[in-house]
Amino acid sequence: MTGRQRLAAGLWPPRVSRAQLIVAVLLFVLGLGLAIQVRSTSDNSALRGARQEDLVRILDELDDRTQRLEDEKTRLESQRSELESSSDQAEEARRQTQEKEGQLGILAGTVAAEGPGITLTIGDGSGAVESDMLLDAIQELRAAGAEAIQVNDVRVVADSYFSGGEGDIRIDGTKVTAPYVFKVIGKPEDLEPALNIPGGVVQTLEKEQATATVARSEKITVDALRPAKRPDYAQSSSQ
Repeated sequence: MTGRQRLAAGLWPPRVSRAQLIVAVLLFVLGLGLAIQVRSTSDNSALRGARQEDLVRILDELDDRTQRLEDEKTRLESQRSELESSSDQAEEARRQTQEKEGQLGILAGTVAAEGPGITLTIGDGSGAVESDMLLDAIQELRAAGAEAIQVNDVRVVADSYFSGGEGDIRIDGTKVTAPYVFKVIGKPEDLEPALNIPGGVVQTLEKEQATATVARSEKITVDALRPAKRPDYAQSSSQ
């Protein structure tokens, strides 16, 4: 054999020892790990190429989020302190109960109320006013934000009904006669325009030869009361 042939026969097929194989595998694993680490570092450093205004915006957002969390923490700590004080908790519960009782009493018509509002006076010399006209006025006032309404000596609430007509108008079964005086608590700036809109309550009454005058007041007293009724069937669902 020539020298070249002997060299080729010595190199092929390659003879790999166990130690060489282990070293090769370790080098491959090490290289793969380095490649993954370099790629991960490149991905996590995406902000390095961001513009300065983008970085400032991101920092501002982080600051805002941190401030909101701090505010929420302060609020929760304050609530916890209030709840930990049994005397304050009981007093606050009583105050809220009394406030809620007053609000529900006004809506139900079982307590008197006062506040700014208007007085609507409807004169009916010709006897042309009917119950549906008064009901239209009530609906317009409610839509404008009326919180308490009294017609003559009758308190008008959510379940009030109007019946009759031509001199025999009744509210919840109680007869009312002209002039019909509406005492209404609410924002005068909203209540009065609602009655005076073109084609509204005032113009409709005037077409029927009735008179309607609206007067604003800083203090309207609604003192007609309705008896408190206990429901026959309905019960609180919170029990």
